[in-house]
Amino acid sequence: MENTGKELTLKLLIDKKSDKVLFGEANKDVVDFIFSLLALPLGAIAKLLKKDAMVGSIGQVYHSLGMLNETYILSKEKISSLVNPTLASTSNTKSNFLLSQSTHQDTKDRRLYVCYNPNYSSRSCRYVSEDPGVSCPNGHGLINTVAMFVPKSDVSSAVAVGSDGNGYVKGVVTYTVMDDLTVVPMSTISSITLLNKFQIKDLGSLEEKMVNIGFEEGLKLLKASLETKAVLTNVFLKKNRASNYA
Repeated sequence: MENTGKELTLKLLIDKKSDKVLFGEANKDVVDFIFSLLALPLGAIAKLLKKDAMVGSIGQVYHSLGMLNETYILSKEKISSLVNPTLASTSNTKSNFLLSQSTHQDTKDRRLYVCYNPNYSSRSCRYVSEDPGVSCPNGHGLINTVAMFVPKSDVSSAVAVGSDGNGYVKGVVTYTVMDDLTVVPMSTISSITLLNKFQIKDLGSLEEKMVNIGFEEGLKLLKASLETKAVLTNVFLKKNRASNYA
């Protein structure tokens, strides 16, 4: 997997006494990336993080499936769909720069086949298949007519996602990202409330730090999100811990 060259920025508020990230200040792009982690199938996560970096046994499952000899598998296509999973275009995959463009599945490259036989044009048949040549359960013959996808109009898309275009959230506000990646809209009152929650008495102990989120940091955030509730602290502060996410 290659680095796309895209980098995001995140402003952290750090308590120097405890060497811990209290929370971060993020824009729409950062929040879209965080939410896009939910769209990743396990196969994509295992491929990104590699076997030895995975917690639990999913990495071993991924590795063993990829190592199976052709003698034991039904089809290469089915195995490929698991070890190299594609993501539907409805998942807003543009928000996640960890994935190469080849991982994204666009509707223009997708094929579905419908049951269509001129001799049975008076009868409605709703069966479809991802594989051509499958027999229609209604006895109409083979399901081998390519169906055409109709994309959403620009108007309907704008209504669905708002004026910000792609992604999951609107860019009309700044967002607070907690150490455990909890995301809420930011406000002055909420920031003061958080400082009280963390029992910060000495404002001099606080420090702002701007960090970049590129490909490597994105991988570390993904891995840390599966292992700890102190994600931002582990990735951006704790050098002894951060080395574990390389």
